[in-house]
Amino acid sequence: MIRARGLARRFTARGRTVDAVRGVDLDVATGELVGFLGPNGAGKTTTLRMLTTLLRPTAGEATVGGCDLLTDPAGVRRRIGYVAQSGGTAAECRVGEEIELQGRLYGLTKADARSRGAELTEQLDLAGLDQRLTKTLSGGQRRRLDIALSLVHDPKLLFFDEPTTGLDPQSRANLWQHIRRLRDEHGVTLFLTTHYLDEADALCDRILVIDNGEIVAEGTPDSLKARVSGDGVTVGVAEEQVAGAAEVAARLPGAHEVTTVDSAVSFRVPRGDTAMPELLRALDAAGIAMTSVRVQRPTLDDVFLTLTGRSLRDAEQGTPAGQEAVHA
Repeated sequence: MIRARGLARRFTARGRTVDAVRGVDLDVATGELVGFLGPNGAGKTTTLRMLTTLLRPTAGEATVGGCDLLTDPAGVRRRIGYVAQSGGTAAECRVGEEIELQGRLYGLTKADARSRGAELTEQLDLAGLDQRLTKTLSGGQRRRLDIALSLVHDPKLLFFDEPTTGLDPQSRANLWQHIRRLRDEHGVTLFLTTHYLDEADALCDRILVIDNGEIVAEGTPDSLKARVSGDGVTVGVAEEQVAGAAEVAARLPGAHEVTTVDSAVSFRVPRGDTAMPELLRALDAAGIAMTSVRVQRPTLDDVFLTLTGRSLRDAEQGTPAGQEAVHA
C-alpha cells in the first residue's frame, strides 16, 4: 500500500539548512496498522506530509495507494484519507454540513454525500449530532468528526498525525476502539504518527522508530522490546545498605546494568520473575532488608534508550524550541 525509498526533505530557513528527513525507506502492506514513533522534531510529521502530497520531497521516490507520489499526486489524494494533527473542521459549521461539503468536494452527489454522512456518523458514534456546531463538540467528538471527513470518499489507506494528542484518557481509549474497527471491520490500512508509547504498543501491528530524520528500528512491538536485554528490576533498601544490595544483585546470573540511586538498586536480568526468589534469598543471607521491589518488562521507551542512548520521554522534553516548526 505504501513503498518509499530514499525519501528526504531539506529545509532552509533563517540562513540555516536542516535535513528534517534523511533518506527514509519504508513499506506498509495492505491491511496493516503501522505506527511511526519518535520524539518531536524527529521527522514524523514531515514524512507524513510528503506521503500525503502536502510537501514535495527533496529526494527519493514513493508509491502510495498504487500511485506515484511525484508524477500522480492527484491519484494519491483520491485514494487516501488524512487526519491532520490540528484537525480540519470549521467552528461555525454544523456537523452534517461539514461531512456533506467534504463529500461534494470529492465528487459525490448531494444525496450520496448525505447518505455517506449518515453511515459514517453511525459508525463513529456521532449519530444525532448533525445539527450541532462543531465548536460545541467535545474533543473526542471533534476527533471522530475529523475521521469521518477523511473517510467520506471511502479510501482504503488512512493517515493519522498524532490522533489522540490533547484527549483525556477516556476519549483516547474510545478513539483507539474506532481506529481498530477501521482496520478489523472495514479493511482500512492505517499509518499513524505518535509519541505516546502506550498508544503505539496497544494499537500497532508494526512500528517504525524515527530519530533525527532516519528510521533507526522497525518491527512488531514485541520484537522491538525483545532487543532490550532483559527485565528491569528495582529494589528498595535502607540507604546505608545500598552498596551491599548492589553487590548481591551483581552476583545474580545474567545481571547487568547495575545502578544505584538514593535507597534503590536497579539492574537487568534475563527473567525478572525467576530471578526474584534467588534475589530474596541472597539479600536475606546478607542481612539486607528489602523495603520494596518492582519488576518491569521492557517498554518501547527502553527500546529507544537502547538504540539512541536517551529516553524517548527525555527527547520529547528536550526538543529545542522552534525545531518542530522547522521540521514540519
